[in-house]
Amino acid sequence: MKQNKILLATLLGSASSYVLAQTSDPAAEAPRVAASTVEEVVVTAQRREESLEDIPMSATAFNGEMLKNLGVSKVQDLQSASPSLSITDTGPTLSVNIRGIGIATNTPNVTAGVATYIDGLFQPPIVQSNSFYDIGSVEVLRGPQGTFVGNNSTGGAIFINTRSPALGEFGGYAETSFGNYDSLGFEGAVNIPITEDLAVRFAGLSRNRESYYEDIGPLENEAGKLEEYSGRVGILWNPENLEMLFKAQTNKRKTGGYPAQPISGTTYGAFRIDDPFTYAFDEDVAYEDSGDMYSLKLDYALANGLQLRSVSGYQDKAISNISDLDGSTAPVMANGDIVEDYFANEKQLSQEINLISPVDGPFDWVLGAYYQETDIDIMIVDTQAGFPTDIPGGNRRKVTGLFAQGNYEFLPSWELQTGLRRSTYAVEGHGGIFVGRGIPGFPAEGLQVGDLGGEYKDDQITGKLALNRYLDSGLVYAQVSTGYKPGGFNSISSEFDAETVTSYEFGWKFSAFDDHIRTQLTAFYNDYQDFQFAVLEPSTGVEGSENIADMTIKGLEAQVQAQLGNWSIIGNLGYTQSNLPAQTFINARALPGSSLGPQCPEGMPSIPPVCFDYGPFMETTAGGDALYAPELTYNLSVSYEYTLDGGLYLTPQISYSHIDRQYSYLAYSPESDVLASRNLLNASISLTDDQWKVSAYGSNLTDQQYVSGQFGITEFYGAPREYGLRLSIAF
Repeated sequence: MKQNKILLATLLGSASSYVLAQTSDPAAEAPRVAASTVEEVVVTAQRREESLEDIPMSATAFNGEMLKNLGVSKVQDLQSASPSLSITDTGPTLSVNIRGIGIATNTPNVTAGVATYIDGLFQPPIVQSNSFYDIGSVEVLRGPQGTFVGNNSTGGAIFINTRSPALGEFGGYAETSFGNYDSLGFEGAVNIPITEDLAVRFAGLSRNRESYYEDIGPLENEAGKLEEYSGRVGILWNPENLEMLFKAQTNKRKTGGYPAQPISGTTYGAFRIDDPFTYAFDEDVAYEDSGDMYSLKLDYALANGLQLRSVSGYQDKAISNISDLDGSTAPVMANGDIVEDYFANEKQLSQEINLISPVDGPFDWVLGAYYQETDIDIMIVDTQAGFPTDIPGGNRRKVTGLFAQGNYEFLPSWELQTGLRRSTYAVEGHGGIFVGRGIPGFPAEGLQVGDLGGEYKDDQITGKLALNRYLDSGLVYAQVSTGYKPGGFNSISSEFDAETVTSYEFGWKFSAFDDHIRTQLTAFYNDYQDFQFAVLEPSTGVEGSENIADMTIKGLEAQVQAQLGNWSIIGNLGYTQSNLPAQTFINARALPGSSLGPQCPEGMPSIPPVCFDYGPFMETTAGGDALYAPELTYNLSVSYEYTLDGGLYLTPQISYSHIDRQYSYLAYSPESDVLASRNLLNASISLTDDQWKVSAYGSNLTDQQYVSGQFGITEFYGAPREYGLRLSIAF
């Protein structure tokens, strides 16, 4: 086992920014040789370059070319190529769930349960729908990542690594694509060596598309269109024992607003339009997000093979969203005509330090320290028939972590792995609910009817203990790992506690037929404590988080990757069994509108938005599956490479994915609270030589209509059938 680590480290050398997964990039590509074994993918989540087959955890990893071939162009698409993963639209943010754990909300006081990283930087929950381009690798880790990630990883983590500059070679690629809905895209990158120890890489993307939807309302909105632009620069300097890697990236995206429909069975369900790709808004809608990200990674080789690493980051992301909250032309008399203007800005500063040992002895280790500071500002204005409700707010968070992991080979091929992390979390927030601003009879800035301020602190010890047995053709492991998601506050008088997960996992990774087939088999059992979920807080009349239950989630996963002659096969299967106990709550989806105000004092009638009596809307349900936890997920991709005359290769590929139904809300209504199962079929055919590649592609070829997510009392549909051509050249 140690010999495998040493060999891998030797192959990779000191160029830690140039991981093996990046060799799929067209730049400086060697003459083509047909693959004879399964392609090696290296993962870096444990702060080392390691083979996916040698790490004792359930994970899926892709390089950039694999993502292209599988039709994965953004984070949401990963659920069609990885088991036990569900990613749903929730309006301005995404809800990412692994093994039924990770639900996120749009409130600033609640953190996510699946951490996403780009180039080593933890990502704020906003602005996560940007398109992939010039990608080195993507890693999806399942189960709590309590050692190297800490908080926000009760479900798992996703690591996205963009391509870094390469020393000593000039090269790059350019790609254009066009398709139905007037889709037009450009992307490319160029790698420029400046000196023998200095290189620069520039990359960029532009994508535009008309909306899938038609607005038959009076304002002819273009919700669902796409205008997206992004640019990135990387600088690599590698003098002797120091490697410095700087990256800067900027993104800007407009979608014309969210194409929402009222959910059937809710307040405005009667105004729903039968055609999912036709909507009728009576308000102007718009959406725009932007983000800037800067990272600096320093690696310094110390004596005796030790490596000192620093990763510094700064991010500034913002969204502006104007939405028709009822998603319809419902009149005022039906409590309709509600528009929301939502703005959020998140600035984040982070620093991580690692000390990494060599791997040439029986014991190797990693030490680390982490600091993160985040400032969030939010302004929400809900207006119904000209009457405003203002919800200003924000908070400041500080996160710290001290962690260590050690691997000890106590007998030949037997390894004990231990990891430990102490995390701290502190948040201070401000905000309130004000009604009637500018309305005669109300204060000039509105009447305050709720206080959303507060503060909260917690700390937690998480980690893992694993016993690993390395075989000639694989790895068997058994581990216990823990993770936690911080608690927080909803208002000056309402708090919620941290949630925790203890995961028991058994896995078997093996290769067969001279490494032509690689597999992973995993069984897991999660003890999930103090599950956080967003419910309506009667004290404020707005959504807040509560610890609603303890539960268990268990399941099985299987992965296979095969290279059999000219055939390439990738398959994944996930089975998840869960049970959420009975709950008593206010059914927000049954309320007669939004922004109704806090709970009225006893004996006072409802006067929304000053106050409202929520008593008649209290419900108790028998419980059911964990939310956003499809019981069965599976996907399969098959391709065959034909060798043609003249150095040409023809490769057809077909991919199929299935995600079972999943419940989205505590009421478990079969009409309003369930996302139906979906079956998506993608295909492509590519003609390539050593430089050029021409591909015809199609996604959702059966044109299945399916709900991709819900937000409040509205829902969103996934993309219809898309097809087009893609042309790229390597140089």
